[in-house]
Parts: sequence; structure tokens; C-alpha cells
Amino acid sequence: MPETDNRIRKVVILGGGTAGWMTASYLGKALQGTVDIQVLEAPAIPRIGVGEATVPNLHRVLFDYLGIPEEEWMRECNASFKMAVKFVNWRTPGRGEPDSRTRPDGKPDHFYHPFGILPDHDNTPLSHYWFKNKYEGVTDKAFDYSCFREPPVMDAKKSPKWMNGESSTRYAWHFDAALVADFLRRFATDKQGVEHIQDEMVRAEQDERGYVTALHTKSGRVLDADLFVDCSGFRGLLINKALGEPFIDMSDHLMCDRAVATAVPHDDDANGIEPYTSAIAMSSGWAWKIPMLGRFGSGYVYSSRFTTQEEATREFCELWNLDPETTKFNHVRFRVGRNRRAWVNNVVSIGLASCFLEPLESTGIYFITAAIHQLAKHFPDRTFPQALVDSFNEEIEVMFDDTRDFIQAHFYYAPRDDSEFWRAQKTLKLPENIQRKIAAYKAGLPINSPITDESTYYGNFEAEFRNFWTNGSYYCVFAGLGLEPDAPLPALAHKPESVAGAQPLFTKVAQEQRHLLDTLPSAHDYLRRLHAK
Repeated sequence: MPETDNRIRKVVILGGGTAGWMTASYLGKALQGTVDIQVLEAPAIPRIGVGEATVPNLHRVLFDYLGIPEEEWMRECNASFKMAVKFVNWRTPGRGEPDSRTRPDGKPDHFYHPFGILPDHDNTPLSHYWFKNKYEGVTDKAFDYSCFREPPVMDAKKSPKWMNGESSTRYAWHFDAALVADFLRRFATDKQGVEHIQDEMVRAEQDERGYVTALHTKSGRVLDADLFVDCSGFRGLLINKALGEPFIDMSDHLMCDRAVATAVPHDDDANGIEPYTSAIAMSSGWAWKIPMLGRFGSGYVYSSRFTTQEEATREFCELWNLDPETTKFNHVRFRVGRNRRAWVNNVVSIGLASCFLEPLESTGIYFITAAIHQLAKHFPDRTFPQALVDSFNEEIEVMFDDTRDFIQAHFYYAPRDDSEFWRAQKTLKLPENIQRKIAAYKAGLPINSPITDESTYYGNFEAEFRNFWTNGSYYCVFAGLGLEPDAPLPALAHKPESVAGAQPLFTKVAQEQRHLLDTLPSAHDYLRRLHAK
């Protein structure tokens, strides 16, 4: 007797934007044309291009997978480079300032979280040799400048690529998210046969099991499908409204719940282009700065418990010398947390409909790419095997919670206590997951297994997904905030040869810094050439 054909025949994606069109284009490639895909997108509301920051796996996981060259999509999306997040003024009190204040020890109050790989010696991260040197008075040089090639390069506003297109280090991108959505919409509809329907959903039809069977639109269309992907943003029209899946609020971990944002004109010729995102500490939160050609996007992420929209807007204007009467602002309210389950019945939530963390480590696009990768990996048939659904939900939960914990630690361990907001951060409870990592860090242990083969790790998205925050990530942030181990890793006291063997690595890092400074073009020159073509 022939088996029943339970293959998924049709997928409807509710919502366009970055999440919807990334999902459509990715599934269009992953499912190799065997499934009809429709995107139901309400007429676009004009947005201010305040910029989006990403993490390094974006090109490999999405654009490279789709066969789109980097230079092609960068030119279409006003993209620039991002080599790190630069944290400014997180240790010293005072008003938000674009550049570092001076700490009591006379050093500038900034540190980088670079995307470069942390070197390793004798299966121990270089961070542990650095701290042993610092603890014993051998060095007083900051961790990021001691162990990574990139900080001086970023100070000099250099490009991560030489003019011949060769890369010098790992990097991510800044871009206009609306342009990315438009680019992927054209790609998905023109090259993959995805159908774009501009209409508004008014009702989701469900069967007796609670499965969604069709979406009814304002114009009277009925869109039936086997699988529905909810990319409707914070509204969660299918996952939360239709299916009633609870959203787990996590404001007891992260207090920021509002943002005011705008695009700020910038003189690139006079000032160059910074190849990094800045996260500038403010009185009730922090402000991002995302440089692109001719402007930078900026927003003040704040907590409504400690300031008002009017006060936050005033403080934001003071940061960039903006005129509040003539500047156009986006005022955003957001929910912090995740759905209890990202996938329920035949509805998968992706993007803001699934989860959201304030973009301190630029995780928004990363969450989307991770989710669409996992959806393709766990793609079901019409029986929707529960093991596939459960596995997908577990992957999303681990990714989100681990990132939430890491971001909370930024605030918890920031030495600032000059406002109610910063004092309140120290009263929130850290989850057990990050407490264990802090205990390991304080004892001198590596938090995660050292990465000894960069090409293997960064060529394996599954490895990145499960262990995205590396030893270098934790060390950059903790050491940058002034949190250090209680003592060097005890085992190093019994490895004098290993300790001696690690010292040339610091010299090598310094040599590579000088070489890159001497040979790399400015980010401005590289991007001007790229976007002129």
C-alpha cells in the first residue's frame, strides 16, 4: 500500500520586513523549489533609517548561502563594516558623551568587544596568561589591546579589508534594514518565485485542534497553507493572538523597555567612518551609534521606570547636539523576553514575534538567522512530529537565555552607580547559568572550551549557535568593566614552560597590530570605492 504523501506543500509568512524576507529567501533556497511560499505584508509604513548592526556569521549563513556576493548586497543596502562593539563610559559617572571620559586611573573609559579570535596556547586562552601577567605586575596594558589585533586598527578607523578585497580579520556589518528587506524581497520574488501579497490580515482561521488553516485579509482574500511563519513583529498576531502562546516577560533581568532613535548626518570626509558600533552609557540606559555612509544611526535605549520619554529625548539630543524641534524621531516601545515556545502547532514565530533583547550585542539579526537555519533543519511534514517541534524550541530557548544572561551581566557588573538606573541593576538576580560562568571566571578557569581551530569553528554554524559567546567575549566585557579573576589559573603555577611559551604571542599580537595599521586603508576610502561602483 503506498504511503500517504504528507509533504508540506505551501508556507505562508505573515509579515515582511527584515525577518519576513530573510525567512522567505532562506526557505526558498533550503526547500529547493518544492514548496509554494507566500509573504503577506501590510502596506509599508515609512521608517527612519537608523541603521542595524549584525554579527559576523550573517554573510556566510544567509547571503553566501543564497549565492549573493558580499559587495553586491553591501552596495544595495548602504552597508559599512563592524569589527566590534565599543563600550563607552560604562565605568565612570557622568552624562552620556560620544567619546571616552577619563577614569580615575587616568585611562580612557572604553573597551572593545572585537570579533577577532582570541589566541590560545597549550589549550589555554591567552586571556589567562594576560591576567597572570597583570596580577604579577608584568603588564598594565588593557586586555583587548593586549590579546587582539583589532583595537588599534579601529582607533585609527581602518577598514577590515585591504583594497584588493582580502580580509584581515572577522567582521560584521552595519546597514539600513529597510534596504535589506527590499533587496531580499526582490531576490525572493524575482529569482525564487515567492509570491508577495500586499494586504492586511484581519482573521486567522483555525481547525478543531487549534492549527491555523488560513489567513483572511482585509481585501477578502483567503490564504490557506500547511505551515505558517509569524513575522508580524511585537504584535505576534498568530503565535500570541491567535494561538494564545504566552510571552515570558524578562524585565526582571533587563530593565530597558523604550528607545528614541534617529539618523544623524555625518561628514565622512572630515571625520572618517568608524568600523565599529558604539554603545554609550547614559543616565537611564545606553545609546547606540551605527556608522554608515553620510550618516550614522543612533538611538537611546532606556528604562521607563527611571526616565520619561521627554527626558530621554532631551538627553539624547544633548548627546549629539540635535534640535528637538526639527529632528524626526522614532519612539519605540518594546517587550523584552521570549515566547514560552517559538513553535506551536503549525505556527513558527521568527524575529520580534518570537523574542527580543535590547540590541546591546547586536543580536536581532542573529536571532533571525539562527531561527531560519533551525527551521530548515527541523522542517516538518503535515504530521508535525513533536520531536522536531520540541528540538527547535529547545534550540531557540538555549540561544535566547544564554544571550539574555550575557547582556544582563554587562549592566550588573558595570561599576557605575551614579543614577537610580545603574544602582537598580545591582539589585536584580543573575540567573544560575551566568552565575556558574562568573564563578569559573573568578576562579581563573576558561568559561568555554578554547577555540583552537578558527576555520573549523567559524565554518560550523551549529558550533557557533551553541557556543556563540566565546571566552574572548566574556573576557572582553568582564575585564573591560573591571571585573577580574580572584587569582591566576592555579594550574599555570605548575606550567612554567607554558607560561614562558605564551609570552611571544603578546609580541606577535603587537607586531600584527603595527602591520595592519601600516597596510590597511581607511574604512572611509574602502567604502567610498565600494559604493562608487
